[in-house]
Parts: sequence; structure tokens; C-alpha cells
Amino acid sequence: MWVCSTLWRVRTPARQWRGLLPASGCHGPAASSYSASAEPARVRALVYGHHGDPAKVVELKNLELAAVRGSDVRVKMLAAPINPSDINMIQGNYGLLPELPAVGGNEGVAQVVAVGSNVTGLKPGDWVIPANAGLGTWRTEAVFSEEALIQVPSDIPLQSAATLGVNPCTAYRMLMDSEQLQPGDSVIQNASNSGVGQAVIQIAAALGLRTINVVRDRPDIQKLSDRLKSLGAEHVITEEELRRPEMKNFFKDMPQPRLALNCVGGKSSTELLRQLA
Repeated sequence: MWVCSTLWRVRTPARQWRGLLPASGCHGPAASSYSASAEPARVRALVYGHHGDPAKVVELKNLELAAVRGSDVRVKMLAAPINPSDINMIQGNYGLLPELPAVGGNEGVAQVVAVGSNVTGLKPGDWVIPANAGLGTWRTEAVFSEEALIQVPSDIPLQSAATLGVNPCTAYRMLMDSEQLQPGDSVIQNASNSGVGQAVIQIAAALGLRTINVVRDRPDIQKLSDRLKSLGAEHVITEEELRRPEMKNFFKDMPQPRLALNCVGGKSSTELLRQLA
């Protein structure tokens, strides 16, 4: 689910925020139409003043956008996803909570439209993503400090750029920090079709790691398996297959995993533990 400059066309607060569309096709003023001396403007944002049910506490509001000064960077949001962590933050049960009132959204990609006189690392036209969570990306435009932003290539797919900050980074740190893995080593994970799981598959393949990807059984299991393998998954098995005694034969041609990544818990995590070297 996505938030983007279609916010300009949303009229109903609170209820309408769930149905916002992807940013493909979202257009706004060209970067050249802005300057560092631009006067304050009105922008639209999804704001919550207290924690609770997102459908009840999130409102579409007009906010004043300050003029760009010094180390400030003015950006136009191109796309911003809605992640489970965004919902948890609004509910108030996430580990990091911004000061209220707050604009929703931890992730997204924006285009620089103006920079302050002290900004040296960014220029109009650059694509940027938040350096940290809690920046508030569910808005049409914003003014942030230069240090709050990270430049990313503008020739990558828009949706890829908008989702770089959460799941891929999580996957990379889990693969790099937990165990000293070498090319040819294997990793096992459950919920492999999740956002993090798909990132693990792709990063592991790029590192020369072999992956055993566990998913829940479903009617279209072959379709899911084919899609994960197209991302670089070596093996895709169901949780039921993982529990079968025949799994011991599986590792005759496959090294036992040195790392297991669990995001399910319960019996599923126990089965991962049984397979570890």
C-alpha cells in the first residue's frame, strides 16, 4: 500500500487514508520551479495527534511548509509505503515513537526541489530517502535537514527506492552480523515470502549463499515457489515438508544451515533450530 502525491486528491480524513494509490504516475511541479528563497507554502499530510486505531486517529491535514534556509532541504515525496511498523507506531506500541502530533510514515523516496545555502551534498533533482525512522513520509512535500536524508540513485525503480530503508537493511544486517558466513554456506528462514524474506533471498544470492526458504502451504504453492526462485532462492519448502523425517536426506547434497532466521515463532522456529549445523 502506498502514499504519494495523490494526497492532493484525497478529501475525506481518517477513513480515506487506507486507500491511497501507488506513486507511479504521480506528478508534481518540476524541480526547477523552486528556489531556496521560496515562501512558506501549504502541503498535505497524514497526521495523528494521539495514539490509537489508525482509521480513527489519522487525519488528512494542510500543513505550513517553512521556507528553506541554511542546511535545509525541500523535497517532494514521490512514494511512501505503509508498513506494519507504521501502523504499530500510530497505535503507540512500537519501540520508537515520535513526538506528537506526528506525520505518519517511516519510509519513502523524495526528490529534492530546493536546498539551503549551506547544503553541499544534495542538489535539486536528487532522490533521497530518510536516514532514520520517524521522519514522517506521508506528506506531499517537506523541509528536512540535510543530515536527515540519504541520497539514492534516481535510475532505480521508484518502488524499490521507496522501500530501501526497512526490509533490505534488516535482511542485510541479519546476514552480516549474526554469523561469519562464507560463499557456499546455507541459510534457512521461515516466512520467506515476507518483505524481509525476499530481501534475504536476493542479498544471499548476491553473496553466494545458499538459501532454504520455508513458507506456509497454500493452493498456489508452485506459483509462489517459482517467484521466490526467480529472486534467487535455491530451495522453497513448506513447513509440513520441513517436519518430515525425509528432511535428513535433504542435507546429503546441501550443507546444514549455519544461520536460521525466524519471524514466526512456535513450532516453526523449533523446526528451524532442528536443522542448524
